[in-house]
Amino acid sequence: MADFSTMGVAVLLSIGRHPVSGRARRAATDAQALEMALALRPRRLTAIHAGPPANAEALRGYLGMGLERLTLLVLPEGSDPVEPLIGHLREFDPSLILTGRQAEDGEGSGMLPYLIARGLDAAVVPDVVRIGPADGPDSMPGATNLIQALPRGQRRSLTAAGRLIATIHPSAPPARSSAFGPARRGVIEPVAAQATADLFLSDCEHRPWRPKPKLMRVKRGGSALDRLKAATESKSGKGQLLVNPTPEAGALAIYDSLVEQGMLP
Repeated sequence: MADFSTMGVAVLLSIGRHPVSGRARRAATDAQALEMALALRPRRLTAIHAGPPANAEALRGYLGMGLERLTLLVLPEGSDPVEPLIGHLREFDPSLILTGRQAEDGEGSGMLPYLIARGLDAAVVPDVVRIGPADGPDSMPGATNLIQALPRGQRRSLTAAGRLIATIHPSAPPARSSAFGPARRGVIEPVAAQATADLFLSDCEHRPWRPKPKLMRVKRGGSALDRLKAATESKSGKGQLLVNPTPEAGALAIYDSLVEQGMLP
């Protein structure tokens, strides 16, 4: 089974946005990922954020959870963080990488864990709510047991071995509150990194999110017989009744009806 006291664990952190004020803050699921990493008590724990240093003060919300230091990969605005993160993770060589399943700001596609897994040749398990050592009699050495969230509140137990990236589901254990003192005492270590521009993000249009309008439901009262009559009866003044028409007359009536409904020019 996996012994986390001898393993290295990395947590990928992003800067979130408050849904009402838009203020920069720690991201909710990333904070849950850090909470899960702290509960594992690994031998080596590193927290990494890649981005411009403009909102670095928002990262102190993670330091207030008990981290002593946090690595900031300094990137220009609008850069793609995938390659810098892959390069840094190769140097650290963690056995387990935890992250939220989707960023609250920026592109927010949820593809970052999968792109990093492809670069590191690692497995990905999405929507994890619990992680622990695999303690079954037939478990492989170094295997990790995970509980994955499924739709409608269901759960599934999985066992994975080797390098693993797990994204955290919002129903995972909540993150602890951020304390002011540790947040100010924690160290943010800037590391210069090279990155290419994110061409896709530069072509996107940024605007405030608004909920989609709800479709109005048409009230269909009355009995089943009334609804059947409304669907089958022709309106007054429209249509015509043909009794034993000739083929030419029937075809002409069909043609005129299709033209009237706009199906034919």
